[in-house]
Amino acid sequence: MNIVPLLLGVAVIIGIVILFVGIRFPYHAGAIEDRLQEAINMQPRTLEELEMEKPFSERVIFPLLKRLGEAGNRLFPRDPQDQLRKKLDKAGYAGKLEPGTIFLLQAACLIVFGGLGWAALYLVNLDFTIELKLAITGGLAFIGFAYPRSWLNQKIARRQKSIRLSMPDALDLLTICVEAGLGFDLALAKVVGKWQNDLSVAFGRALKEMQLGKSRREALKAMAERIDIPEMTSFIAAIIQSEQLGASMAKILRIQSDQMRLRRRQHAEEEAHKVPVKMLIPMALLIFPSIVILIMAPAAFKLMNSAAGALFK
Repeated sequence: MNIVPLLLGVAVIIGIVILFVGIRFPYHAGAIEDRLQEAINMQPRTLEELEMEKPFSERVIFPLLKRLGEAGNRLFPRDPQDQLRKKLDKAGYAGKLEPGTIFLLQAACLIVFGGLGWAALYLVNLDFTIELKLAITGGLAFIGFAYPRSWLNQKIARRQKSIRLSMPDALDLLTICVEAGLGFDLALAKVVGKWQNDLSVAFGRALKEMQLGKSRREALKAMAERIDIPEMTSFIAAIIQSEQLGASMAKILRIQSDQMRLRRRQHAEEEAHKVPVKMLIPMALLIFPSIVILIMAPAAFKLMNSAAGALFK
């Protein structure tokens, strides 16, 4: 008899939850019809409306930086520009930024960091010698000069990591499409249409180069050089070799997909093994001193208030 009130209570709670869900998320019987009607009533958008839908950085910031970079390209040697252009390709900023943009940003950050550091030292009016002030200002200026290159290297590492993580899934889709009877180019187009990430953008650029007249081998090699990770290099080499030898493309893609998953797992294990070493610095500088203070402070206060504390006064 004691179970009946419990069951009634559970039933009441379930009913309240169902009622809340029904009110919160009502079911629309004509959801598909509503979507079709919205698609029918959709008006064609103008170029200005499509342009305004882009982020502010793509509409204003990147075009402005690109124009400044085109002007700055005339001021710097060709060889450093070529090296920096390759880095911009690896970071995914091809066509958005110019090598001159990075050079100008380095000069601007050098002046800003150094000027702000000197102004702060002057306003605070610390009792520093002129040599120490110059050393601090020079250090801040060097940090400002190196910051754009450091930012670019971080973008390259982040893009390479994103591509490395998404390659197994993309190769699975490529394998399914090729096994279904599609050609390799059409399978790449399916991947480009399926996802919106760094890997799909790289595949889309390679497809455009093929459409503009480049051979598949040249376009794929150029894509591997722009991405510059071992996984992509081995994948492109296997694709080119299978094309030359006439091997089964689906089988090659299946093997490459399994290898990519194995490499992704190994890379994750490698990163996991690095975590304890990286944790030593914050633990030594932040966590251990706090623990020592929490443990030793009560004992220190008791010692100061005791008879033994009079010896230290």
